[in-house]
Amino acid sequence: MSELVSSPLLVVVDMQHVFRDPESPWATPGFDEIVEPIDTLAGAFGDRVVFTRYRVPEHPEGSWVAYFELWSEVTKPERRRWMDLVEPWASRRPRTLEKESFSKWGPELRDLAGESKTLVLCGVATDCCVISTALPAADDGMFVRIVADACRGATADAHAHALAIMGGYAPQIVVSTVGDELTRLDGLDARLGSPSGQSLI
Repeated sequence: MSELVSSPLLVVVDMQHVFRDPESPWATPGFDEIVEPIDTLAGAFGDRVVFTRYRVPEHPEGSWVAYFELWSEVTKPERRRWMDLVEPWASRRPRTLEKESFSKWGPELRDLAGESKTLVLCGVATDCCVISTALPAADDGMFVRIVADACRGATADAHAHALAIMGGYAPQIVVSTVGDELTRLDGLDARLGSPSGQSLI
């Protein structure tokens, strides 16, 4: 018996100034290269999009204390703007999920994904917050697609290695491209517009 069409949720991970600003210790090479592809995806997914933001905890605990001793620059009050989304999204005020952890997975994303049980991830950094979101989501029974050409890592090698690791979790995690996702959405639109529109992507 076929299932009702339910579109996946696009999760745009941490497209923030802290990963773009060259002065930031977390600046991600190639960040600007993925702004346009991500904006194309966001437009295509319509209201099935959520942006995430990493938030520095006010009172770090456990290993986070040592972590922020190492990366103390990002905790300074004058660097607060680093945590904002970059344009063109900041002024649009999109739906946003804030987390004080590398992983953005949790009940919020599960609820937003709904019947599709599918997340499509893009953003930064492939080898940190993207993979940290993908693995627990898959472990919790979600299907996850990583849009490789709409992600960037701390280095090109780190990006490639993270993709290789996640690719080893197929069919729960699959590496895709912007073109793949746009083609899938076109196919979904066609099924929705047809009398038989009973399929799940």
